Amino acid sequence: MLRFAAGRVLGGLRTAAGLQQGSKQSMVGAAGMVVRASHSNETDEEFDARYEAYFSRPELDGWEARKAMNDLLGMDLVPEPKIIISALKACRRLNDYALAIRFLEGVKDKCGDKTSEIYPYLLQEIRPTLTDLGIDTPEELGYDQPELALKSVYDLH
Repeated sequence: MLRFAAGRVLGGLRTAAGLQQGSKQSMVGAAGMVVRASHSNETDEEFDARYEAYFSRPELDGWEARKAMNDLLGMDLVPEPKIIISALKACRRLNDYALAIRFLEGVKDKCGDKTSEIYPYLLQEIRPTLTDLGIDTPEELGYDQPELALKSVYDLH
């Protein structure tokens, strides 16, 4: 059985390696999947709409929500307020308060050097949703300050 599976995989790799790349730079593998080498030409509005629709799905479960949030926070961007609002509503539907707080922490972290400029704007935009859903920000919960941190030995005197 293992020999058969290995043979199929190697045969598929040989087939994929032997194909010429077309004008769209795509290859069809043994399993029939299309692998594209070029980047998508998705606009910002289409990107935002795709993530909003994903988080708005009624059958969304906790794993899918975490996966989408992880993918979103792994990109080189700060999510738009409408995506954040959609994700927070998904967290409320899933009854996962901790996920909402962690997502807000991740969004704040994505602001990088411009946290003092971008994060207040994001909070201003999502504040009505936070109030409607009953979600506090990490700062309101005191998560921005270490709870059990010791004083520096240089500040004791």
